[in-house]
Amino acid sequence: MPSHSVPRNTRDEPPAWQAAREALRGPGGQLRLTVPIDRQPAAAVALRVRGDDGALREIRYGELAGLSNRFAHVLQDLGVAPGDRVFVMFERVPEFPIAVLGTLKAGAVVAPLFAAFGPAPIRTRIRVGRGGVLVTTAALYRRKLAALRDTLPELRAVLLVAEAGEAIDVPGCEDLAARMAAAADTPVDVRTGADDRAWLHFTSGTTGTPKAVVHTHAVGINLLASARAVLELRAGDRYWCTADPGWVTGTAYGVLAPLMLGASCLIDTAGFDPQRWLDLLGEADVSVWYTTPTALRMLMHARAGEAAPLPLPRLRVAACVGEPLNPEVVEWGRQVLGRPVRDTWWQTETGAIMIAAADTPPGAMGRPLAGIEAHVVRRRAGGGIEHLDDRGAAQGELALEAGWPAMFCDYLGEPARYRDCFADGLYLTGDRVRRDADGVFWFIGRADDMIKSSGHLVGAFEVERVLMAHPAVAEAAAIGVPDATVGERIKAVVTLRPGAVAGEALATELRAHARRHLGAAIAPKEIAFAERLPHTRSGKIMRRLVKARELGLPAGDLSMLEDAPNENPR
Repeated sequence: MPSHSVPRNTRDEPPAWQAAREALRGPGGQLRLTVPIDRQPAAAVALRVRGDDGALREIRYGELAGLSNRFAHVLQDLGVAPGDRVFVMFERVPEFPIAVLGTLKAGAVVAPLFAAFGPAPIRTRIRVGRGGVLVTTAALYRRKLAALRDTLPELRAVLLVAEAGEAIDVPGCEDLAARMAAAADTPVDVRTGADDRAWLHFTSGTTGTPKAVVHTHAVGINLLASARAVLELRAGDRYWCTADPGWVTGTAYGVLAPLMLGASCLIDTAGFDPQRWLDLLGEADVSVWYTTPTALRMLMHARAGEAAPLPLPRLRVAACVGEPLNPEVVEWGRQVLGRPVRDTWWQTETGAIMIAAADTPPGAMGRPLAGIEAHVVRRRAGGGIEHLDDRGAAQGELALEAGWPAMFCDYLGEPARYRDCFADGLYLTGDRVRRDADGVFWFIGRADDMIKSSGHLVGAFEVERVLMAHPAVAEAAAIGVPDATVGERIKAVVTLRPGAVAGEALATELRAHARRHLGAAIAPKEIAFAERLPHTRSGKIMRRLVKARELGLPAGDLSMLEDAPNENPR
């Protein structure tokens, strides 16, 4: 662990954290993410795997414990020591949670990778993460890494999962199934504590090398507490988190949090299909659903003109994360899903949900969870911060009092970058917000998405939210275009709902709509139409790429783009 340059939380922990800490505590006082998972009833269903063909396979908690124990023994046999990195690259398959849990049991650090990455981003992340072991499928390895293996001396071993009936005969790789069959299914003799590193996840900045965010086993305290409080997860729930395994949510709330609470997790191996997803919600009797605003908007479009409720008698909670949630989606959820959709806010760095919407106005981020202290601040030019909390609806940067258990402990290999995230005992999130008189936070935009026009600082999402309220608009991206007179001219690129016709008449109507709701000073002066907008693999609109294309600038790091070119750098 690095020596922290920020104060740790010395306040009394709220009861929810205390209860979660005890749930994670194992024999001898150790603390480990997998402890509460192994304590679930062996006969209870842990994973329900729905195949592409609709066939259903169940894996019970007892079987999951045995398989993850075997994986931990395999890692030990390969010489993996506590603290070593294990890169896990799968699509939506049960091997992903097995490898995640087994890595944690071995005391190693699990590092998930997107299966959709091209060769270059994978190689970059393995190098930044400082090597270790990779576990993936034979097909993904051949397609992504076989040609690059000799450029990755950091990678000591590769474990491959074969397709049914396939034999593993790949130079320099081992058959995971054969290794697992020879391994014991008994617990490994490894002890971990709250400060031992457990999890490394990569998150992209606007440009350059991805940040390698490191968390300890204490991340489980906030994961477990937030899943109880926000998602209302409990033992026996039929839970579906649609996040890709390579995204932080896919590990945190797709595997760890629900299994710690004894839920039954649905894994759908097929790709996104609106009708399949809507059908699955009912057919699988989903009681808690965690997804993205982008996915919800696509489901809305698939049911354009249909507001009849779906037969979802067991659905108790629908929540989302990734992009700000526009009010129309909240209302659609109320009408069609039978539940308003709850927004949640957190970052890879925070490790768990920090702010959530419940009994708050549609479109709001919500309020901080118990134990989380949030502020609105402004960074001073000479260093330090200025609090804006007492200024009513003042806009500023969201800052959290440092020291909650799940707070990240490091940017691997970048101590200066880590220190720069903190000031005066606060973690500076880089997100601009406002807090209203009721203590509710509202998202304005990322600091790097701000547009300065005629002296006004405008958040991209503030403009996009208004445009998406128009019945013709499906999605919108607002950007600043250089202008000699006003500094930056606000332009919006929009995609349309079925039946809407692009053209000057609609552009004029959208500009007028924006002026009515935003005022002439910050309403977009230009409207352009697109078939689609670029998204990250976690569903966020890549505004910087929209702007780069508009201005003919270099695109920068595209590794997180959902349709990133599958380039081979050799």
